[in-house]
Amino acid sequence: MIDSVSSPGIDPPSPTLSARLRELAGYLAAPAAGRLTEEQRALSLGIARRLVVDVAARLHPGIDPGALWGEWVRGGLPSATRLAGICFARAEEHRWREQSALRTSPPPILAETDATNADASAVGEPLSDVDRAYLALQIADRRRFDALGNPALAIADLDGEIFRTLLLDIAAWRLAAVSGDTARAAELGDAVRGATERQAGERGIESAGQAYYEILGAALPDAAAAAIARHNWPTLIALAAAAHRRTYGDLAMTLLTAESAALPSLLAPLRLDHAALAPLEASLMMLPARAVADASSDE
Repeated sequence: MIDSVSSPGIDPPSPTLSARLRELAGYLAAPAAGRLTEEQRALSLGIARRLVVDVAARLHPGIDPGALWGEWVRGGLPSATRLAGICFARAEEHRWREQSALRTSPPPILAETDATNADASAVGEPLSDVDRAYLALQIADRRRFDALGNPALAIADLDGEIFRTLLLDIAAWRLAAVSGDTARAAELGDAVRGATERQAGERGIESAGQAYYEILGAALPDAAAAAIARHNWPTLIALAAAAHRRTYGDLAMTLLTAESAALPSLLAPLRLDHAALAPLEASLMMLPARAVADASSDE
């Protein structure tokens, strides 16, 4: 079983999700057809490509990302098993977000209170601490897209071990490309250490979600209910992840693979009324090819 979207002490993925992740890992290691839809494969592969390009840029400016990706996608990604889970989680979250946008009026970029406070800020009135935390969460979410609006994985959101493994894989490719020059090997080693230290100090959507969760206090249920009503899934996922002390990616996949009956207990820490969950249940039910646990025929 691939456990790249699970952490110690967390329930393992559902059988169907495990099957999907095995498919994607196989596809990333040696691209071939499988049960994943074309949309799921394309999104996951695009997210993996953008991640590899971003990590390569941090490692060394002389790396040709086109050549690197072209060679890897033909021969298979070295870290396919590790990347499958995080790329699939990001792709499925994006699909969920997109299908919600197609079926509902687009939610405002800022909550109504944020818009009011933003106007107030323009005339010299400061934002509240809650509004600042919410804006920080919005900014962290926007960093998970490339310049063209395609879904991506922000380096700040990566597990440190996955980031370091990817750095080492790219460094090995670069070293082979420069014929094993010892001076360049030492330079790459220093670059890996420097990039690892830099990434360890960065804060992404998980950290922003934790800060927003902690500052909400008694307003938590209202904020979570508002996120559901607006189909603002990143905010809901971030709050639920903070409440459960789980990673953003883990919580996203838990929600995306949950049966409707499991949602009230899953989101119990947010203290939501059952009626507030209706838009969430409806939206998840409409997501095509969702890897729910009861689809035993997919095993």
